[in-house]
Amino acid sequence: MTITDAPADADTAEVQLANGLSCSVPSNSPLAKLLKSQRTWVGPDAKQRLKILRAARSIAIVGASPNPTRSSYFVGTYLQQSSDYRVYFVNPNADTILGQKAYPDLASLPEVPDIVDVFRRAADIPSVIDDVVAVGAPTVWVQLGIWNQEAAEYGESKGLTVVMDRCIKVEHARFHGGLHLLGFDTGQISSRKTLR
Repeated sequence: MTITDAPADADTAEVQLANGLSCSVPSNSPLAKLLKSQRTWVGPDAKQRLKILRAARSIAIVGASPNPTRSSYFVGTYLQQSSDYRVYFVNPNADTILGQKAYPDLASLPEVPDIVDVFRRAADIPSVIDDVVAVGAPTVWVQLGIWNQEAAEYGESKGLTVVMDRCIKVEHARFHGGLHLLGFDTGQISSRKTLR
């Protein structure tokens, strides 16, 4: 990117960088425009995410797919096999997913889930948040690669705990010793007591 110098009398803008530092740049510069377009919403930190996962007993996966090549299928498989959570699949176009009944919507679930894990397009997140609020679930967890800052802020304004652009499988495995620092499955079997 090329950054042009701004006139000496130009207003400056204080911009927040992803690493937590801030700096002043000319407000009409391309760099200021780029930095303002960057993500500024920050969700729960690692300790808070661990607390969310420890407290949860049930997870509903909205946008779950019966297709084994989809990431929601992989995450559902992991949660069924590697956790104690009661896992519910929400997809109005499926009867069963991973051998379990699929529900058409959150309101049809037999209980209010502790976490609603979302595999939907970023544009769909606000309507999912409305559904989460309507059923009374406390946490919405939007999967890795899905980002909608306005929806995150909206969810928080409705009293929800919002986790966004993070994979619940990766986070769970990381906290329970099944993930290498770089994100690879370690393949290690340990007698160490897990955190859950």
